[in-house]
Amino acid sequence: MTVTQESPRTYEVRTYGCQMNVHDSERLSGLLEDAGYVRAADGENADVVVFNTCAVRENADNRLYGNLGHLRPAKAGNPRMQIAVGGCLAQKDQGEIVRRAPWVDVVFGTHNIGALPVLLERARVQGEAQVELKESLEVFPSTLPTKRESAYAAWVAISVGCNNTCTFCIVPSLRGKEKDRRPGDVLAEVRAMVDQGVLEVTLLGQNVNTYGVEFGDRLAFGKLLRACGSVEGLERVRFTSPHPAAFTDDVIAAMAETPNVMHQLHMPLQSGSDRVLKAMRRSYRAERYLGIIERVRAAMPDAAISTDIIVGFPGETEEDFQATLDVVRQSRFANAFTFQYSIRPGTPAATMDDQVPKEVVQERYERLVALQEEISWAENKRQVGRTLEVLVAEGEGRKDDATRRLSGRAPDNRLVHFAVGDERPRPGDMVTVEVTYAAPHHLVADGALRGLRRTRAGDAWEARQGAPSAGKGVLLGMPAIGRPAPEPAPAAGGCPA
Repeated sequence: MTVTQESPRTYEVRTYGCQMNVHDSERLSGLLEDAGYVRAADGENADVVVFNTCAVRENADNRLYGNLGHLRPAKAGNPRMQIAVGGCLAQKDQGEIVRRAPWVDVVFGTHNIGALPVLLERARVQGEAQVELKESLEVFPSTLPTKRESAYAAWVAISVGCNNTCTFCIVPSLRGKEKDRRPGDVLAEVRAMVDQGVLEVTLLGQNVNTYGVEFGDRLAFGKLLRACGSVEGLERVRFTSPHPAAFTDDVIAAMAETPNVMHQLHMPLQSGSDRVLKAMRRSYRAERYLGIIERVRAAMPDAAISTDIIVGFPGETEEDFQATLDVVRQSRFANAFTFQYSIRPGTPAATMDDQVPKEVVQERYERLVALQEEISWAENKRQVGRTLEVLVAEGEGRKDDATRRLSGRAPDNRLVHFAVGDERPRPGDMVTVEVTYAAPHHLVADGALRGLRRTRAGDAWEARQGAPSAGKGVLLGMPAIGRPAPEPAPAAGGCPA
């Protein structure tokens, strides 16, 4: 690709959907920068706008075409501008995108993100749209260049794809069957991240705990967690999202016995009704789920457990919904991401009888959210008076400037807003604080810092600040903690599971 040194083309990546898409967007940014593009500054119109789409949300296509329509005048006024659409919606709709939005230059899928720079150049030279989608994975994403959003935390994909057949989920048809990386490759990437200053990694997969199925080792995930414990300089290990049907006691033991594996578990429930779980093709039942919760808490009494729940799946009765509420009461989740079911064309659930009326779904959703907020607040109140080591974050606290606080994450991933004194920590540094107040979705520590530990990650963040300033292109990271807006159901096991 020819990009003149005097006038480099700028880019922006807009990301929608799950953590896997966020990870892919870091790769797309890395590919573009490797090809000579530079990230557009905040508020500037980019020469190349890339949409990394999600097909899970009900209104995903309306949102995409609305955004494409907004960009049409800008493209008409800038002959250098190009628009690319990738991700799950691109994989699903394929040539339909160019038919509905003929000003789009490139359409690529989930299996060939590495082709983006070549497709952009081909579209520029040939003067016509390039649509290229593959039916199977071309290159494992983690082998591609990356532009990480964080200096102190990193995603590390250990698998892609899904072998499950949940009736509400379209992801397996778009991401394909599960493909696992070899443990040595995963650990090599983890070590490389740590060498760059990273203190925390999150192991990522559509069903992260089925890792090893491709090379025949059903205990591979627990072994990988233990192996991460031997990586010098790696202070925090997390993972998302496991599937309850494949969650085994060796993983619980690995979490409890490996010092740098955090006592935090995000495990999707989806429903507490065995009848609904069967209709969803979720191959576990409420008793098994609650048994896992019990064993996790027996091994790690301080574990914070979160979940995903779908309200209003076809055929859900009030009795089924009450079963979900019962499991929520027993599980005492630290937080839950709750979603209102809505029809996804292409999924088995879309054609099921007994679709639940919207007003019924809304009323149940509100009851579930109210119950979970009550539980979240009670669980957070138990943290008051505790001393926590918090990894200082960047941009987690929306009101930090007004409150003169900074924010970060406790070991169990709870969001903590804390007061600072004269010595101001950097993102990536560690502070020790005492919790003085609890809200349903965050903790506050307003006393003096008990300790400040400057880290290599803080050094890495500081070094980044000396680099030329650039706008932020990847829009979505881990889901925010708080009362969620009503959303359609997520895909099982990773989008989010």
